[in-house]
Amino acid sequence: MRIVAEHLSYTYNARSPFETAALKDVTLTIEEGEFFGIIGHTGSGKSTFVQHLNGLLRLPSSMKKYRPKKPKKGEVLPPPVVLRVGEFDLTDKKTDFRALRKKVGMVFQYPEYQLFADTVRDDVAFGLKNFSDTKLTAEETDAAVCAALEAVGLDFSELKDKSPFELSGGQKRRVAIAGVIVTRPEVLVLDEPAAGLDPLGKQEVMELLHRLHKSWCKTVIIVSHDMDEISENCTRAAVFADGSVKAVLSPRELFCRTEELLALGLDIPLTARLCALLAREGVAVDCDFTTEDFCRAVLALFGNKRGERT
Repeated sequence: MRIVAEHLSYTYNARSPFETAALKDVTLTIEEGEFFGIIGHTGSGKSTFVQHLNGLLRLPSSMKKYRPKKPKKGEVLPPPVVLRVGEFDLTDKKTDFRALRKKVGMVFQYPEYQLFADTVRDDVAFGLKNFSDTKLTAEETDAAVCAALEAVGLDFSELKDKSPFELSGGQKRRVAIAGVIVTRPEVLVLDEPAAGLDPLGKQEVMELLHRLHKSWCKTVIIVSHDMDEISENCTRAAVFADGSVKAVLSPRELFCRTEELLALGLDIPLTARLCALLAREGVAVDCDFTTEDFCRAVLALFGNKRGERT
């Protein structure tokens, strides 16, 4: 499912003293099959943007009571807003938002806090029952829940009757993700998926997301403030600031712009910092800013220099 946004704006508390423009004329395309990153400081608009992708936040034109304003004589209308996710037009009030939400799964920050059911089985099955067009049998439900739990590395028979609140923190997060992917969404959106985890936990979550990207969800979108997470995992990333998109680039292109990112209040990956330090010493390292490629480039560079000396 290709995602296309053009001239997308959104204001919280419109026509009130607390009016805040969260998105300002955002234009962004995310291709099907990408592992896409969205970065920006707090209040930049990145979370507001992703909440539009499955209709959690809806445009005025998609509301039943919406009536387009007639332009006054001589008034120049702003360009039309476009927001499409695959075949779904999110500006149209006739759009089936229930069907959209089955196709676009949303995992919020600290998803384990959203667990609520008495058993793991019931928690994971909730979304499945909510979005199913027909009533599922117990066997069909168990099969879908089992597949979702196994996809996130958990054993159905071992955990299905346990309370989700009895599980470890890592297991809770996996159960929460299973509850979103149980409908087999084509797009999976995650807000800070590795927040609060230690380095090993972060690595395990990202490995899980790559497995899901290969087998369950064609497109994965992560919102993150962790630049190492973006450089190591994403095909491209969009930089949000003050409600606007400032750049959409691959990590190799993006993290060459160290000064621009720092000026926007963002960090850069460790590999980019090391490259900058080496550049000050007259050593240019050409890499894509993943740890693996940085090590390869440095070893090749210094290996060649050692060979030159001998």
